[in-house]
Amino acid sequence: MYRHALVIGKFYPPHAGHHALIRYAATVSEKVTVVAMSSAAESIPLDDRVGWLRESHSDDPSVQITGIVCDAPVDLGSRAVWAAQVACMRAAVAQVSPDFVDAVVSSESYGPHLATWFDAAHVSFDPERQRVPISGTRCRARLADSWTYLDAPARVGLTTRLVALGSESTGTTTVSLAVAQHFRDRGGIWESTQWVPEYGRDATASKLSRLQTTSPDADMNDVTWTGDDFAHIARTQQVREDAAARDGSPLLVCDTDAFATTVWERRYLGPHSHRATSEARDTGSIYLITDHEDVPFVQDGIRDGEHIRAEMTGWFIDALTRSGRSWVWLTGSLDERIALAVRVADQSLATRSTFADPLGMS
Repeated sequence: MYRHALVIGKFYPPHAGHHALIRYAATVSEKVTVVAMSSAAESIPLDDRVGWLRESHSDDPSVQITGIVCDAPVDLGSRAVWAAQVACMRAAVAQVSPDFVDAVVSSESYGPHLATWFDAAHVSFDPERQRVPISGTRCRARLADSWTYLDAPARVGLTTRLVALGSESTGTTTVSLAVAQHFRDRGGIWESTQWVPEYGRDATASKLSRLQTTSPDADMNDVTWTGDDFAHIARTQQVREDAAARDGSPLLVCDTDAFATTVWERRYLGPHSHRATSEARDTGSIYLITDHEDVPFVQDGIRDGEHIRAEMTGWFIDALTRSGRSWVWLTGSLDERIALAVRVADQSLATRSTFADPLGMS
């Protein structure tokens, strides 16, 4: 056993091969420091990679993850470049451990030379990529085809999220379900495309049901709301969305989300109530706003906003625009709305699956 092993990589993105390498290093050393090295040219932020790695290895007590941005070029034949790269590596290690590195564990051909810079032994792991046939290059080139090689934390971060929102009875559920089913019908990894329903509907029905146990004639006009109610709804919606992303395809389709809950809070409690806002983190979702025009209002027992559908549509547009979130207007027939939603999903997937070239090797 070595005392302190070093694993270096871009982890752009982290995949099953990386995780196997790190876990192997933990079998040959008492402690493992993993350094994720990124550059300004790359399109997955360093903090995301480090966070994903930490979550994936949270059950590995001997493994510590850190990262550093290094914009030195990659030139295996240049001693000056090697010195620049290794200086960053040493600085990153020093942030988490004062211990001397006595082993470098890698799958790369340059691993033995890197080890000499640390006066350490080199331990090779699966250099032919036979145990786990995946690479960062392949992940970036064909993300959907490589999806099963990604751990849940990376999938959550790389999932394209499509959110349908709109005022009451405008077809958000119908459209979002249809889009999810369209992708499932494509087969392969897309069969696991997840759809997240609106938790607010369940919370509303539950509130009304509890009220009716003591007041059988009660209806939605008798239901009262608090800021804590909307914070709870937004938080639960976000948790369910993230849970679905861990197990789904590269596309996640949602019928509303935590951000939409902030608009519903305004509808019931006025513009000065903002309890849901703290729960509505920006997930980079693409939003589909369903037009209320020419869509009949269907009463399902808990809807009470037919008279303000137009106003709420405006609130959604205003809130999304002010926050800088991307949104697409869905109007026309149901078939037209679904067709446009699918086009938006495909376009967003293509964009989300395109990565900037790294400065060096993955």
